[in-house]
Amino acid sequence: MVRYWLMKSEPGAYSIDDLERDGTTHWDGVRNHQARNLMRDDVKVGDLVLFYHSNADPPGVAGVAKVVREGYPDFTAWDPKDRHFDPRSDPEAPTWSMVDIAFVERFRDPVPLRSLKDDPALDGMLVTQRGQRLSVQPVEKHLFKRVLDLAKRSPAG
Repeated sequence: MVRYWLMKSEPGAYSIDDLERDGTTHWDGVRNHQARNLMRDDVKVGDLVLFYHSNADPPGVAGVAKVVREGYPDFTAWDPKDRHFDPRSDPEAPTWSMVDIAFVERFRDPVPLRSLKDDPALDGMLVTQRGQRLSVQPVEKHLFKRVLDLAKRSPAG
């Protein structure tokens, strides 16, 4: 059964354009235990991902990706030269996990967070809720489809 997710990335660090260029990437650097648990335990090959640009102007959903490798240890935690280095993580008992995703689609125009919040059909979507900062979030199927519908609309409506 396919599940649906939203994964956040700052476009200056890694954008939907980078994923389109690379084809696939490992989704590393998640340093929140709840998000780590989702990637380690729940995210499966074939699941679909809303690729969300956070810390952008405006923030919003920029495209779609697909999970191509299930959770495995995030090796960036063990590299002192990597910006995601975690000296407490041990290769013998890894603290952090990551998954691999592949490019599916880049939206012509991102769906801004403001549009997500203003759409009553998206009530309950975690990213629209105040204080919700998880970088990996589950998304219900009907909400995922609604975001795709919004992405197909022209900016003028």
